Amino acid sequence: MARDPNEQSVIGHLEEMRSRLIRTLIAFIVSMAAALIYVRDIYQWLVRDMDRKLVLLGPSDVMWVYMTIAGAVAIAVTLPVAAYQTWRFVQPALPAQAQRSALMLIPGISVLFLVGIGFGYFILFPMVLRFMNEMATDEFTVMYTAQKYFTFMIHMTIPFGLLFEMPAVVMFLTRLGILDPKRLAKARKAAYFVLCIVAVTITPPDVLSDIIVIVPLFLLYEVSISISKFVYRKQLNALQS
Repeated sequence: MARDPNEQSVIGHLEEMRSRLIRTLIAFIVSMAAALIYVRDIYQWLVRDMDRKLVLLGPSDVMWVYMTIAGAVAIAVTLPVAAYQTWRFVQPALPAQAQRSALMLIPGISVLFLVGIGFGYFILFPMVLRFMNEMATDEFTVMYTAQKYFTFMIHMTIPFGLLFEMPAVVMFLTRLGILDPKRLAKARKAAYFVLCIVAVTITPPDVLSDIIVIVPLFLLYEVSISISKFVYRKQLNALQS
């Protein structure tokens, strides 16, 4: 019995999706293996400003720390690969102009991710850590476990790398006609509420950390609206000409 063409199409899409996922997974594994080779050097660089050694509470903690560091590096390296594989998967369904726009966004996505991580690591993380130390200095003896320290660092960096992708995502969805500046402006209050929840979730339980995170997220949303306006006007001008 002949197969339904729709069924064959679905199976073909699923096989292609699996192929794209496998390639992305291979890139992640290779990146993580390479990071593990240099993980001690990366660790020494990350703790270069510490005036004390981090504490391990169990024999497996050192492996957890090294795997966490290598995993974070692998995510940063694999992101462009994942973005390219996603583009190749959705490419047949996109108009020619959207295909070019999506391909051009891949370098931008990588840059924005690194900028977000840089903001979290070089600005937010030391600021919050300094604030926490000042609060604890007089009443407590401060000792950091390696697991808690790097968990805190990851929470201050990786989420920001993802959140800084907002302008690129908005630009792409505007080009596809899914979003427009009016919708984004109308959804501002709801978006601010969601961003506040995200900020409170990824930061330590203190008001200062929340404010330090919320303000850049609000600015990112406003920048995204401005980018959407620019893209939307450009599309309108192209249609009118």
